[in-house]
Amino acid sequence: MVASIRDRFVTGDWSKASLRNQLSKGTDGDEDDEAFGDFEDLETGQKYESHGTDEVGGSRKDNDLAAEERKLKKLALRAKFDAQLDGSDEGNDGNDETKVSRGQTNASGFYDKLKEEMELRKQVNIAELNELDEVTRVEIEGYRTGSYLRLEFRDVPFEMVENFDPCHPILVGGLALGEENVGYMQVRLKRHRWHKKVLKTRDPIIVSIGWRRYQTVPIYAIEDHNGRHRMLKYTPEHMHCLAMFWGPLAPPHTGVVAIQNLSSNQASFRITATATVMEFNHAARIVKKIKLVGYACKIFKKTAFIEEMFTSNLEIARFEGAAIRTVSGIRGQVKKAAKEEIGNKSKKKGGPTREGIARCTFEDKIKKGDIVFLRAWTQVEVPQFYNPLTTALQPRNETWQGMKTVSELRWEKNLPVPVNKDSLYKPIERKQRKFNPLVIPKSLQAALPFASKPKDIPFRKRSLLENRRAVVMEPKERKVHALVQHLQLIRSEKMKKQKIKDDVKRKARAVELAKEEQISKKRQREERRGRYIEQEKQNKKIRRTES
Repeated sequence: MVASIRDRFVTGDWSKASLRNQLSKGTDGDEDDEAFGDFEDLETGQKYESHGTDEVGGSRKDNDLAAEERKLKKLALRAKFDAQLDGSDEGNDGNDETKVSRGQTNASGFYDKLKEEMELRKQVNIAELNELDEVTRVEIEGYRTGSYLRLEFRDVPFEMVENFDPCHPILVGGLALGEENVGYMQVRLKRHRWHKKVLKTRDPIIVSIGWRRYQTVPIYAIEDHNGRHRMLKYTPEHMHCLAMFWGPLAPPHTGVVAIQNLSSNQASFRITATATVMEFNHAARIVKKIKLVGYACKIFKKTAFIEEMFTSNLEIARFEGAAIRTVSGIRGQVKKAAKEEIGNKSKKKGGPTREGIARCTFEDKIKKGDIVFLRAWTQVEVPQFYNPLTTALQPRNETWQGMKTVSELRWEKNLPVPVNKDSLYKPIERKQRKFNPLVIPKSLQAALPFASKPKDIPFRKRSLLENRRAVVMEPKERKVHALVQHLQLIRSEKMKKQKIKDDVKRKARAVELAKEEQISKKRQREERRGRYIEQEKQNKKIRRTES
C-alpha cells in the first residue's frame, strides 16, 4: 500500500506516469488538440502555443487548415454578434426612434454583412497565398510593402553616372497621368515675409512643385471685382496674388516653393514666395491697361477726324464703339474709319493714301489743340519658358545657373537703367499772359457819367514845379524829423529781432511736426498691415467654407 502511494509524491518515481500521459495524448489527440492547441486571443491579439512532443506537433501540422477554417468561422460569428448587439442597443432607446431608424438599421445590416463577406474572402485569400512559394506569390499578388526592388533605367545621360555622389541619395517617385502634360499653371502666390525685395513680373524664378524643380517666367496679376485678371508689375506687400506661368501641370492644392537662384552664399532669406496650385482655368486671361493718343486733323460741329491714334483701318474696326475723352473733359466715341477722299489730304496732290484716320463723335465741339485719349485693355501673353534643373548632371561643387534677371545682366555688364524722357516728371512752366489795355470807344465815353469816365492824364516831359522845388525846414522841424527817423530805426530793429525769433520757432516747430508725421505714418502703416492681415484671414475662412 505504501509502495503504491509513494510514486504520487515528489520523492517517488514519475517515469511510469509520464509514459502513461504520452500514451493517453497519442490516443486522444483530437480532443486535446481542440482543448490545448495553438490559439489567438482575438481581443488582445496575443498568440498562445502549446509545448508538446514531436508526435503531437506532427498531428497539429496536419490539422492547420482545419484550425484556420475554425478561426475564420469564429471571426464571422463574432462580427455577426457585434452587429446584432449594436442593433439591439439602438432599438432599446424607444419605440418611436426604432420606427424611424428601422430603414437605417436594415441598410447598416446589409453593409455589415457585405463587410463580413469581404473580410472572409480576404482571410481565405491570405491563407491560400501563405501556402505558395515566394516566386509564385509575387506573380499573383505583386510586390508587397517593404520589399527591396532593383530598378533599371535606360537612356540616362552619362553625366549622371559620372558625377554621382553616394553621399547624396536619389529619391525615386512616380508621376500621375495628367502630370506629364505641359501647359499654363495658375497658382495663388504670396511673397515671403522674410524676403526683403518684392518680386517683379517677368523675372525668372525657380519653383519646386511636387517631384519637379524648374525655372520659369511668371506673370503676376490680381482679380478685380468684375472677374478681370489685371496684370501687376510687382507683387503686393501683404496680400496674395495670382501668378501664371508655363510648366508641367500639377494637381490642384499642390504646394509650391519659389526661389531666385541656387547659390548657397546668399546673405538674405532664400525662399522668395510660397504658393498653392489653383484649379485649371484655361479661359483666364491676364490684361493690362493701354492708352492710345491721337490728334484732331479735321473738326466739324460735333464730329472730328482723329489721326495718329491707330495704324490701320483694321485696328479702327477692332475699337469701334470704344469711349474716348479729350484733355478738356469732352467725352466721345469711335465710329468708323474715315473715307479716303475725306481723311487724306495728300491724295489730291497725288501722294499715297494714309490709313488709321478714325471718325469720332463728341458731346461738344473740340478744338484743334485738344489731345484725344482712348483707354483700353490688352491681353498679356505668358512666356512659354520652362527650364528643368539639371543639378544631378553636374558636380556637387558647381552651382546650377539658369536664366538671369535684367538687373543682374545690367549689373554684370555695367549698363545704366534706360530713361524714358516722356516718363519723367517735369516742372510746369506757364508763361504769364499779357492782356491788352481796355479801350473804350469815344461814343460810349460820351454817354458815361463823369465818375465812370476814364481820366486820361497826358504825359508830361517836364515834371511839375511842386516836385522840382527844394524844401528848407526850420530848426524845430528838423528836430521833429530827426526824432521820427530815430523812432523808425528803433522799430525796424525790433522787427528784425522779432523776425529772427519767429524763424527759430518756425524751424523748431517744423522739426516737431516732422517727428509727429513720421510717428503717424508708422502707426498708419502698422494699422494698415493689421487690417490687411485680418482681411486675409477672413478671406481664408470664406474660401474654407466655400470649399
